[in-house]
Amino acid sequence: MPKTQWKPGTMVYPVPAVMVTCGNKPENYNIITIAWTGTINSDPPMCYISVRKSRHSHKLIKDTGEFVINLTTKELAKATDWCGVKSGKNVDKFKEMNLTPVKASIVSAPMIKESPINIECKVTEVKELGTHDMFLAEVVAVHADNKYIDPKTDSFNLSKAMPIAYSHGHYYELGTRIGKFGWSVMKNKTKRKNKKH
Repeated sequence: MPKTQWKPGTMVYPVPAVMVTCGNKPENYNIITIAWTGTINSDPPMCYISVRKSRHSHKLIKDTGEFVINLTTKELAKATDWCGVKSGKNVDKFKEMNLTPVKASIVSAPMIKESPINIECKVTEVKELGTHDMFLAEVVAVHADNKYIDPKTDSFNLSKAMPIAYSHGHYYELGTRIGKFGWSVMKNKTKRKNKKH
C-alpha cells in the first residue's frame, strides 16, 4: 500500500487529555489542559508533562515544583477543552467551569474533585526542549474516586468513568475493551476461566 510522507511532526496519537492543576494557595490555583503527558518509569513511579514556556501555568509549576494530573471523562470534556484555551491570568477556571478544588495529601497544588483519578507529582527535573519544557516528576500519591471501585473485587474500573483521549485536534471517548495485558498469549484454560468471571 502506498504511503504519503509528511514533514516531521507530532503524530503519536491518541494521547491522554488531562487537566493539570498547579499553584500553592487558593489565590493562584490554576488548571491547564495537557496532552503531552505520560508514564516514564515504574519504580519509583514517574511521569512527565510538557508545557509551553509562554503558558501561565509554566511559571507556577516551575516555582512550586509540584502539580496534580487529573484524568478526564466524557462529562468533563467541555471543561477540559475550555481550560486549554483560556488563560488563568484572566479567569478563575475552577469557578468558570464549576470544578471543585480539594486539598491534596502531599503537594500544595489542588486536586479536581470531579476527576476520577488524581495523581500528585513532585518535579525532579526540568528539560528545556524548544517550544516546551518537560517537567519530569515523581508520583507521590494517587487518589481514586470510590464510585469506580468494585467493592467485591476491590478493583478500579476507569471505563465506567468514560475517559477521553485527544487525537490530532479532536477529543474522543474511549470505546469497548478488546483485551487485557497478556491476552494474546493466554492459554485456553485461563481464557475459559476468565470468561466465567
